[in-house]
Amino acid sequence: MEAAARTLGLQVISLEAREARELEAAFEAASGQRAEALLTLDNGLLSVHRAELAGLATRSRLPMMSGGRVYADAGGLLSYGPDALDEYRRAATFVDKILKGAKPADLPVEQPTKFDFVVNLKTAQALGLTIPQSVLAQATEIIQ
Repeated sequence: MEAAARTLGLQVISLEAREARELEAAFEAASGQRAEALLTLDNGLLSVHRAELAGLATRSRLPMMSGGRVYADAGGLLSYGPDALDEYRRAATFVDKILKGAKPADLPVEQPTKFDFVVNLKTAQALGLTIPQSVLAQATEIIQ
């Protein structure tokens, strides 16, 4: 991420929260370092507290992008990542093959092929942002 940011002339500020009670301090640190946006990496803590995370991001005036659509559903601005329902369907085909006698070690590893790009216009409005039509045209879902 840092290498990609450098090519765009951006600086990455890494913040860490190991417990829910540390989320607010992480946002205070982001504000103190003049962060302009937030990109979350999915993990159990953030997933469980996604609504709180989205609320902190909006109150801190930080546009938040995440990997899973559940974050946009919870109030994050944008999400882009594998379609979870499609992944579950694909997993079911593997279970079916195994139940029919296939050895798990013989099954191929697959990459996701279907992705969701969700834009939350309610959050954009709360942040005072206008999402360009060219971005909206690429969204698989727009939350009004």
